[in-house]
Amino acid sequence: MEHNDHSLTPIWEKYPEIFSSENISVDAANILALISELFIVGEYYYYVIDIRQQEISHQHPSLNKIHGLEKQPTHLQEIIDLIHPDDIPFILNAEEHCSKKIAEIGNQHLKSLKSCYCFRMRTATGEYKLFHHQAITLVVDKEDRILRSLNIHTDISHLTAVNNYIATVMGINDRNDFHQMDLSPLSKENKLQDILTKRELQILPHIAQGLSSIEIAKLLEISQLTVRVHRKNILRKTQTRNSSSLIKRCIELGLL
Repeated sequence: MEHNDHSLTPIWEKYPEIFSSENISVDAANILALISELFIVGEYYYYVIDIRQQEISHQHPSLNKIHGLEKQPTHLQEIIDLIHPDDIPFILNAEEHCSKKIAEIGNQHLKSLKSCYCFRMRTATGEYKLFHHQAITLVVDKEDRILRSLNIHTDISHLTAVNNYIATVMGINDRNDFHQMDLSPLSKENKLQDILTKRELQILPHIAQGLSSIEIAKLLEISQLTVRVHRKNILRKTQTRNSSSLIKRCIELGLL
């Protein structure tokens, strides 16, 4: 890679099979379509990363507002510089693990996978708050390598201030992948992803998006009764009472 390397460059260069150096334009409609399908709860913004140029574009207006920036950032390093210095080692580790897992799954599935994890970022008040990061491949080249990536950052400090140090690669669209990597210094016992069934993990993001049991049933082509049973089981297993407390708990455990 060239053009003013950023902190993630050494990680991305390890996986040339999934990161491309070509250049193809972005269709703004694709961004809005993807955003509508993602888990977002709280103030958020998005931007698109050009892998070849290492620049960002299509910056959502809230980016400057949330971080108190006077000038719109145009290079990825400007975003990285907003992250708490103590969280940078974890981010490098998370990117390493997510890239490796995606390469294992196969780059032909890039547009049906997303990676996510949390870190603290400096806000307009000067205070560092916890943000939920989601990255989705937006454009690929002829060899199915990433050309443009859509990143979404959501302020989740109103839900939790605890960084779970978990990186997750999960399926979107037509895929149901769920790969969770605990990168915390201390291992966790009784991991919740081992307690929930595959179907419950599949239903969970739809609950987080606020879909009703009827809507989830139609989407997954199962009965409403089945969805209701899974909802009750998910609440019981997570020891939560409603959707709000469920979302908070699942963010802390890296399940969303």
